[in-house]
Amino acid sequence: MLRRNLCCLLLILMPSVSEAATPNIVLILADDLGFTDIQPFASEISTPSLAALAENGVRFTNHHVAASCAPTRAMLLTGVDSHLNGVPNIPEAMPPSQLGRNGYDGVLSHQVQTVATLLRDRGYHTYVSGKWHLGKDPSRLPNQRGFERSVILAESGADNWSQRPYLPMYRTANWYKDDQPHQLPEEFYSSEYIVDQAIEQIDSQHGDGQAFFSYLAFQAVHIPVQAPAEYRAMYEAQYQQGWSALRQQRYRAAVAAGLVSSSTTLLEMDSTDDWDALTEGEQRDWARRMAVYAGMVQAMDHHIGRFVEYLKSIGEYDNTVFVFMSDNGPEPADPVGQFGLPFVLWMKAMGYNTDYETLGEPESYVVIGPSFASAAASPLSYYKYYAGEGGLRVPMIIAGAGVELRGQLSSALTHVTDIVPTLLELSGASMPSSQYRQPTGKSLLPLLLGRDDRVRQEHETLGYELGGNAALFKGDYKLVKNLPPAGDGHWHLYNIVDDPGESRDLAASMPERFTEMQADYEDYVQRNGVLPVPDGYEQLRQVSRNSIMARKAEWISALLVLLVLVYIGVSWRRKRAGV
Repeated sequence: MLRRNLCCLLLILMPSVSEAATPNIVLILADDLGFTDIQPFASEISTPSLAALAENGVRFTNHHVAASCAPTRAMLLTGVDSHLNGVPNIPEAMPPSQLGRNGYDGVLSHQVQTVATLLRDRGYHTYVSGKWHLGKDPSRLPNQRGFERSVILAESGADNWSQRPYLPMYRTANWYKDDQPHQLPEEFYSSEYIVDQAIEQIDSQHGDGQAFFSYLAFQAVHIPVQAPAEYRAMYEAQYQQGWSALRQQRYRAAVAAGLVSSSTTLLEMDSTDDWDALTEGEQRDWARRMAVYAGMVQAMDHHIGRFVEYLKSIGEYDNTVFVFMSDNGPEPADPVGQFGLPFVLWMKAMGYNTDYETLGEPESYVVIGPSFASAAASPLSYYKYYAGEGGLRVPMIIAGAGVELRGQLSSALTHVTDIVPTLLELSGASMPSSQYRQPTGKSLLPLLLGRDDRVRQEHETLGYELGGNAALFKGDYKLVKNLPPAGDGHWHLYNIVDDPGESRDLAASMPERFTEMQADYEDYVQRNGVLPVPDGYEQLRQVSRNSIMARKAEWISALLVLLVLVYIGVSWRRKRAGV
């Protein structure tokens, strides 16, 4: 009797099989997705798959990343600040005065370990499918950085319908499969293909008793913005009132949903054009561009739903933790408007067009520009590249196995470097050995278990810099500087809990805090080896300069050919005229 009672007691005290099982981990990264671009974050865009994940977990409303893709991706995979992991800026935008100095390599350093390596050592299968952008020399491709299987796009972006580059800087779109050059199939759409490959990777080894880590890095909604016509069609009438009306609509919805404080003030960005000053044709064109953008978000969500259904079909869904986030705020760039005729000629040479009838479909090249980018970031200010909240604050959802809170919001200040410590704690994997740089973030598990409502104390600081745009977070406050053309190059101080729209500068009314946080930022600069940018530096302009330098010989050859053709043409006309 005593033995039977002891056995019963042990069974009661023992965790269930599902609780004791090592959780699978799915890390989903969207590209250039704005704060209010998905349904769980007050968007009009239908994203039922992400909404279902949000109901099964926590929405983080004060989550921050870098304002450009590769620095975020490097921090996401290592937990180490971008200035210490080799990617303080994207290599495409690195000025010559920085490139190669003090860790400014633009590729993932060998002094850091990825979460894939640490999970693999814990016994996980490790997979990646989608955009990489952390280096493509043999030592930096995914299979040398802890991933067992990989299908990746090496560059910052590419066409979503075919294997074609999206910037003149690139000669081709380099895809790799398990570290070998990979040719895309003729029938290709990026979101669909990324999920297909992720499913194939898991399926190839499922059933052997090992947990898996699957990293899905979508191209949506990086330029060129492209989506199947049926998704675009759902939003044809949605954006006819323009960008300012959409920004207002999302602002009201975000306040009503509790995503931001009711004291939030909505600012209008200087880069937002007057919708009413556009012609009817221009309004129609921009509204359709935003419809394509919405369609691309919904297409991504559809394929995320396919992936979730696959996990359910193989019995792995209930033992999987999901992390979804964006790599930075929405993309304001408009290469045609910024670079003019040379970019138009390059587009023509590559087979791209901007025809209204087929916007978003194969051969099209779509951007939403700074005005709709401001709407995508609503109710925040600024967008990608800048240190304003619209560039740094993105939607994040953590759901599934190991998450006790369900359907709730967290307003805790969190950062992309927190993801690695969180996943290591959830999985039981170890931190990197002492020969590698240690993660600088904090585990979010206390938030996920409902044991705490913040992970950083009032006195703790969180520094940031990218391309001269800089910030420092401390408690509820943020010190921030944004360079021209969108910024003024001066430091400002905001309470981003009461004022996430960064509308009320507190520098004059709180001089002691302002001075203290400036000193904290300088300490961050010294500890992390932050280098100054050259005078007049602009990230997009530097991308253009680097594009020219990368293909200088080809441009010079093309120019010489053009001059020869002009000379031949002039000579022929003179000969015909008898001159």
